[in-house]
Amino acid sequence: MSRLELYSRPFVAFDPTNKEHRRHYHNFVVKRSWGGCPVRFMCPEDHGDLITMMQRALIDYYTKREFRGVVKEQQPKIRSKGKRNG
Repeated sequence: MSRLELYSRPFVAFDPTNKEHRRHYHNFVVKRSWGGCPVRFMCPEDHGDLITMMQRALIDYYTKREFRGVVKEQQPKIRSKGKRNG
């Protein structure tokens, strides 16, 4: 094992529910650099890039938080075509 591997920052999967992960992302947005981040975030292969993946995860997280108690509107019922009494 090389020294670079021994002293490198650990890989972590981004978790929008983790306050520290959100803080690291905020620092990146402000400073435009991952230089002060103590971890390296992994990007799954099915996502284009790390930043877009993090943005989508945060949008989903905050949207679910915002509308957690909202009751869904009932959709109008559509009658099926069948026999009519008459």
